[in-house]
Amino acid sequence: MVIVMDKRATEEEVEAVERKLVSEGYRVHRSRGVERTILGIIGDTAKLDPRELELLPGVYEVVRVSEPFKLASRAFHPENTVITVGQVTIGANEVVVMAGPCAVESRDQVLETAHAVSEAGAKVLRGGAFKPRTSPYAFQGLGEEGLVYLREAADRYGLLVVTEVMDREQVPLVSQYADILQVGARNMQNYALLRELGGIRKPVLLKRGFAATVKELLMAAEYIMAGGNFEVILCERGIRTFEDSVRNTLDISAIPVVHSLSHLPIIVDPSHGTGRRDKVAPMARAAVAAGADGLLIEVHPRPEEAKSDGFQSLYPNQFASLMEELRIIAAAIGRKL
Repeated sequence: MVIVMDKRATEEEVEAVERKLVSEGYRVHRSRGVERTILGIIGDTAKLDPRELELLPGVYEVVRVSEPFKLASRAFHPENTVITVGQVTIGANEVVVMAGPCAVESRDQVLETAHAVSEAGAKVLRGGAFKPRTSPYAFQGLGEEGLVYLREAADRYGLLVVTEVMDREQVPLVSQYADILQVGARNMQNYALLRELGGIRKPVLLKRGFAATVKELLMAAEYIMAGGNFEVILCERGIRTFEDSVRNTLDISAIPVVHSLSHLPIIVDPSHGTGRRDKVAPMARAAVAAGADGLLIEVHPRPEEAKSDGFQSLYPNQFASLMEELRIIAAAIGRKL
């Protein structure tokens, strides 16, 4: 349920409504639209009488929200959420590119990649220190050693770090090194992990699951936000369909769908979304044209030697060329990169 305050409502009237709801056992999330303050009521609102609330001083109208996700809903928060990390803003006018290797393999590899993506215009260094793999015999990452390399490389070249956290026990460790914590597709519905991330004060990049609907993705975000962490970045990374010519089917339509349902920023991962190097650039261009707030792209100095997903990683020169193309597309739709 959402209470829309009158545009002439005073701060005292807004606070009085909040106190009443809190006294009845509800949590209240306040957001401000262009002209009005909006109070989102969190809890079982079935017993609340909208007519009674509408009689309170300063209340304009009361609206029931049908979506099961409340905090992530645009009805609760009409304006786009903009997440600021250091000098980088995600969800504003700039399209933010996060780039780097699928897996951290060595210090030299990460430093070389960080230098290349920074020169091309990326703002965030991505890389997996812990790697969830389908096969138990595949390379699983370097662990904390990999986190050290990511932090060193990012600091040297003025980048932020985004890396995956695989379970709740890893959250304190990864938080020491990363600026943004990533939840992979396999963990989108790991509710213990999502609840743990709700208690930290760092942005969370939440990837869509292989077979998850957009609304299920938003419900996963709700778990994090219900814990008090409202800095959630959604990520479309492709879903599993009957199509087998690409690794996954990248759902570009999810971008405008998310923007209509939620205020949270959404970025796109065309590397995992296609699984093929020759398909990454076309889908990255399409994502920016469709309104994505950012991109997550795999780049490796020598993809043929990569220990993980080399066939979908761009060479540094390919990434630099793509960035030039993306700047033209972003400018054409009134954004920058």
